[in-house]
Amino acid sequence: MSPPVETIRVALGERSYEIAVGEGLLGRAAECIEPWTAARGIRGAGRLAVLITDVNAQPHARTAETSLSRAGWNTACIVLPAGEPTKRLEIVSELYDRLVTLQADRRTLIVAVGGGVVGDTAGFVAATYARGLPFLQMPTTLLADVDSSVGGKVGVNHPQAKNLIGAFHQPIGVLIDTAALQTLPDREYRAGLAEVVKYGVILDAEFFAFLEAQAAAISRREGEVLRRAIARSCRLKADVVEQDEFERTGLRAVLNYGHTFGHALEALCGYGELLHGEAVAIGMVYASRLAERLGRITPEETARQVRLLEALHLPTSFPPGRQPSVEEMLNRMRLDKKSLAGRLRFVLPTRIGEVELVDDVPEETVRDILRGPAG
Repeated sequence: MSPPVETIRVALGERSYEIAVGEGLLGRAAECIEPWTAARGIRGAGRLAVLITDVNAQPHARTAETSLSRAGWNTACIVLPAGEPTKRLEIVSELYDRLVTLQADRRTLIVAVGGGVVGDTAGFVAATYARGLPFLQMPTTLLADVDSSVGGKVGVNHPQAKNLIGAFHQPIGVLIDTAALQTLPDREYRAGLAEVVKYGVILDAEFFAFLEAQAAAISRREGEVLRRAIARSCRLKADVVEQDEFERTGLRAVLNYGHTFGHALEALCGYGELLHGEAVAIGMVYASRLAERLGRITPEETARQVRLLEALHLPTSFPPGRQPSVEEMLNRMRLDKKSLAGRLRFVLPTRIGEVELVDDVPEETVRDILRGPAG
């Protein structure tokens, strides 16, 4: 008997799709995606799937490619260098050249197998080549599972800013094989857990309590608990995306809890010194301390977040002696996409399971929070 598969539907009219979460799905990729491709008219002889991956996720891409080939797909696999520098237009241009050589057409399926960098880059290629190719996400990192693979935001970096060049291009489906997480380095796995915790804080108190109760099992990467945590995170993000697909109402801003502080820390430390999830974990604690100072939540609600993050072995404060200055942090935070005319805005909790976008937070209050430890 195959392990259970949980399916989450993202309801976006004609752009609706499903997210399948289960163990061993990459080895059954062809079977799993057949309903998705058939619904888009991609069937019969001559079907071409171009798998785009990186050197880290290449073994997972081979597993999926074998399944597709056995089911009669024509396949090609393009292996990119790993890391954030891959998200640039020069790489995109090279991928266009490969698609021309492969005689790709609008029935060609682009399959992203890897983390967020691969998904963002491959998705941008799919969005822009021949005015749009069908696109399938097969994320292999926890961060990509619960965040970047859901919602249709694709893009690459500009030398002056991350994700400046991009599009909204929804996938035809997302295939999440939880077994892939067993090969993920411990630090990357734990960094992804920060985004999982975030969903509990911003949208679902019951889910937060589940994470508290299952922290040890999650740390051990136990399959059933992991499947439930990923599926619930995807459902919560899908609920937000369904209401604000193109980021026009501001609702998607709630997904940035902890990110105003976190992005500033990440940038000032140099990308890679702190992983994104590690910076977000610290940022969530800073944001909760700020909410406390403003009388929006209780100290115990902050303490619960700190305890859970620490139970998952995530940082809750910056290493002593290595924290950027208050002025450096403020300058970076003024560049945050939620800011208006340089005025700081924050996503702040009102209780576990609910947050609000707060305008005009007094800058001196933010300075006080930055001067003290986050944890």
